[in-house]
Parts: sequence; C-alpha cells; structure tokens
Amino acid sequence: MPHIIVDYSGNIEDRVDMAGLCEALRKAAADTGVFPLAGIRVRAFRADCTAIADGNPAHGYVDISVRLRDGRDLATRKAATALIFSAAEGFLAPAMRSHSIALSMEMRDIDPELSPKTGTIRNHLTKG
Repeated sequence: MPHIIVDYSGNIEDRVDMAGLCEALRKAAADTGVFPLAGIRVRAFRADCTAIADGNPAHGYVDISVRLRDGRDLATRKAATALIFSAAEGFLAPAMRSHSIALSMEMRDIDPELSPKTGTIRNHLTKG
C-alpha cells in the first residue's frame, strides 16, 4: 500500500494532464521511502456532475485520498502526506494559477483485519 485515489471534476481535464498527475503522485509515494513499491496504486476518477461553492461551473477540484495499512507512526504519515501533497501542488500549480481549482488530500489507515490482500506484482517488478 498505499492506494491513492484521485477524484476530480470533469471540467479540469482540458487544464490538467491527469495521467501525468497520477505518475507524479506514484513517484512521490515511492520517494517517501516508507511504502513498498509493489503496493503503490494510483488511479483517477472523473466526476461529471458537480456543484461547487457558489455554483459557478468554472470551479473545479482535485481530491486525493490515500489509503494505507496501519503500522506507521503519525510522524511518518505526516511526512508522507506532506511529500505527496507537495507533489500534487507542484504539478497543479500552472493550472491553479489561471483557473479556480480546489485541492485537498486525506490519508487514512485501513484495518488489516478487514482488508485481505494477495497478488503477484512483486514477481514481475523490473529490477533496477
């Protein structure tokens, strides 16, 4: 883990390279040094129906949710949150300078007792 889910308003797709944002977030998660590379997942979902602030259809948002298994202390989670959020801010800065976009993020733990996992990604990672 982590699983990073980006929820965003559809009206920003012409302003933001969402695949590029996903890659920037993946790299930032890897750069924290606290998440296993094989566990990092980043995905983005477009919301076509939104109502924001005063109802102006020009407003947009990017909301980042980071889900991870427990076991990391608060200081570690805070540092990882800061690094990932900073990567998002940096990537989105050009669009945010000229467009109305709200950026938010939340990191939360998943109860491992209620979250079984299995997979073979580790078997297929390129060595580098």
